[in-house]
Amino acid sequence: MSINRRDFLKGALAGGTLLATGAPAEARPNLTMPEEALGLLYDSTLCIGCKACVSACKEVNNMPPEFSTPEQLWDTPLDISGKTLNVIKVYQDGNSETKDSETDGFAFMKVSCLHCVDPSCVSACPVSAMIKDPVTGIVSYNVDACIGCRYCVAACPFGVPRFQYDKAIPQISKCQLCVHRLPEGKYAACAEVCPTGATLYGKVKDLHAEAQRRVALKPGEATLFPRGNINTHDQSPHTAKAAKYLPQIYGEKEVGGTQMLKLSAVPFEKLGMPKLPERSYAATSETMQHTLYGNALVLPLAFLGALTYIAKRNVKHDDDADDEKK
Repeated sequence: MSINRRDFLKGALAGGTLLATGAPAEARPNLTMPEEALGLLYDSTLCIGCKACVSACKEVNNMPPEFSTPEQLWDTPLDISGKTLNVIKVYQDGNSETKDSETDGFAFMKVSCLHCVDPSCVSACPVSAMIKDPVTGIVSYNVDACIGCRYCVAACPFGVPRFQYDKAIPQISKCQLCVHRLPEGKYAACAEVCPTGATLYGKVKDLHAEAQRRVALKPGEATLFPRGNINTHDQSPHTAKAAKYLPQIYGEKEVGGTQMLKLSAVPFEKLGMPKLPERSYAATSETMQHTLYGNALVLPLAFLGALTYIAKRNVKHDDDADDEKK
């Protein structure tokens, strides 16, 4: 049995339409946090802006100084970059007299990788240069695998991965939670040197419990704040009065949760932290990809069907010409 071009085109179009209107792929849920996930708790109300964490981070990660003043006398990074993995920024309003006050006050915010539970950078990386450890949950970077595509830079909702544009052989730069220090029995340098416990290291489940305890404190109540590593109690606690915390733990739900949790008395949006949905961007994008490209390559076939339809309507085929002659 023979088939002419008209029948073939009709069949191709019908097949593409059938596939395109088929059942969509099942939505992927957010990934869940590993039981022994490690992370940080940053308490903006305890931060004094000393930037000891910035200096320690640079030292243990062999990062060069970054100058923002003509004199170039001090390491003065204004933001995270290819040379700086962690920085402390300041919020100011009015006369900036009162710490942790939204009006006429000031507050600090730590900027570094939040180590997402369902990281967009890992999902977007085509060569697995971004890796999430299945046990610790730490998101690390393999420079040997990286091809410099910078998809991770575009994908991160927090704008964390940075590309070293000023280097002949550039690479991605981001906090890896001092993963190279873990085999030595050490932990994140930023938490190790923090004098007030504003940056605290440990298992995320314990950090979350500590964050909940602080949010429930009565403002002005004197309390002990652990320092260093919450699980090893390697440092004596810091005594301070509790601030009037916002009833929110940033990172608890944002884009599926992060392993760096944050507390503040000033709205997080004022401190540069974006308002984000609970569903991770990675789960959303991967669901779309599976819907479009799953089921025997639905998208290419549907696209082929659309092109076929356009061609059929606008091109006078040989078989049509033959019909007219008859």
